[in-house]
Amino acid sequence: MAEGTEEANTAGHRYEAVARALEEAIEAGVHGPGDRLPGVRKLAAQFGVSVSTVVAAEHLLEDRGLIEARPRSGYYVRRHPWQPPERPATSAPEGEPVPVTGQALVLRVVQAASEPEVVQMGAAVPHADFLPARGLRRAFAGVPARWGGRELAYAFPPGPAELRQAIARRMADAGCQISPEEVVVTNGAQEALVLSLRAVTEPGDVVAIESPTFYGILQAIEGLGLRALEIPTDPDEGIAPEALALALDQWPVKAALLMPNFGNPLGHCAGDERKRALVELLEDRGVPLIEDDVYGDLPFEPPRPWAAKAFETRGGVLYCGSFSKTLSPGLRVGWAVPGRFRDRLEYLKYATSSSTPAWPGLAVADFLERGGYDRYLRRARGDYARAVDRVSRAVVRHFPPGTRQTRPAGGFVLWLELPEAVDALALYRRALEEGISVAPGPMFSPTGKFRNHLRLNCAQPWDARLERALARLGEVVRGMVA
Repeated sequence: MAEGTEEANTAGHRYEAVARALEEAIEAGVHGPGDRLPGVRKLAAQFGVSVSTVVAAEHLLEDRGLIEARPRSGYYVRRHPWQPPERPATSAPEGEPVPVTGQALVLRVVQAASEPEVVQMGAAVPHADFLPARGLRRAFAGVPARWGGRELAYAFPPGPAELRQAIARRMADAGCQISPEEVVVTNGAQEALVLSLRAVTEPGDVVAIESPTFYGILQAIEGLGLRALEIPTDPDEGIAPEALALALDQWPVKAALLMPNFGNPLGHCAGDERKRALVELLEDRGVPLIEDDVYGDLPFEPPRPWAAKAFETRGGVLYCGSFSKTLSPGLRVGWAVPGRFRDRLEYLKYATSSSTPAWPGLAVADFLERGGYDRYLRRARGDYARAVDRVSRAVVRHFPPGTRQTRPAGGFVLWLELPEAVDALALYRRALEEGISVAPGPMFSPTGKFRNHLRLNCAQPWDARLERALARLGEVVRGMVA
């Protein structure tokens, strides 16, 4: 690379870093609405950069709508930096059980997550910058000395006792008072979901799901020969008990598979009373609830929301969790707390994959025991909140009027409802040609609904490359509407 190019890239990184620091100061309230920013020379001295770098950073923040210039006075924080977008409407599925089809696209979308040249907003995989890599490496390195060779052995079900104990302690934060004996360690939450479905259903059975729902859930249902029954889902609070009750009256539902806390892709979070009502309804009807709670530890503001399992009284909730969305997707450390179905699920785990990797499980147990997870979460929650907010603001800037988007209070995905003329599958193909991966709406429906919807993974470092990608997406969408 030429020397001049290196200098230009360095300067670019500097002004973006200054812009990020000023944006974080604004979000933290250091500079409130209407406040004047310090002068360019003072900021240049504060950050150790040139005046021109500060000016470039201010222009970037002005383009993003965070600050405004006043003649002969300087830059001020905007009193109303942006207008919150309108939310998508509550879904309205047809209301009858259907086989799951059209999931072949999912593999192509997730494969793009491992291609470094692609701007990765498709698969819900957090970038390494959001993960506690240093602490995890220390935990991994310390396993042999602490565990004396156990990391080299099979970890047969239910899994390492130390990890199950650490998980049981953590679940108290979700309102669940459980013992380590109730926990079955799995290879990620996806295996926990599949095992839970196998424990309570037979091929051909009907499973109630949110609409839209996580495509991994749809793949599990398809792979087991089950039928999916979509239930109308509010983008803020999830499924209403009344809607679920109506479905139970009409169809022989054998299980409900829901994400009450920061569901994917909507980011909805049911309140305690709604969770209690859902659990009581399902318990009264004798229908097991499989709860996917992989985002439960990622609220933008404390406290951590309670799990639906906290409200059970008869052991009918099969709770599924994972550290893939928090510590690292590569760990594949998940677990199930399957209530009265524990023995069945434990046997299915052994019959399916024999054991779980011992070394990652022991490393995670050590990381949790030493307090690393809590320290990490305190930082990560703010990081994800800012990441979602930045992408949301960029969508408002670049996408056409009429674009709706969710306002999640946790997790790191954003769901967009685009103008009706937009074909999300065509948008996905156009974007991938330009090195941008997104998740089109039909992936989140058993029958390919939500053709004008899009899910964005916001857990990416905010830089000029991501901003350009969102701007280009907006251009393509505008072209489809025109």
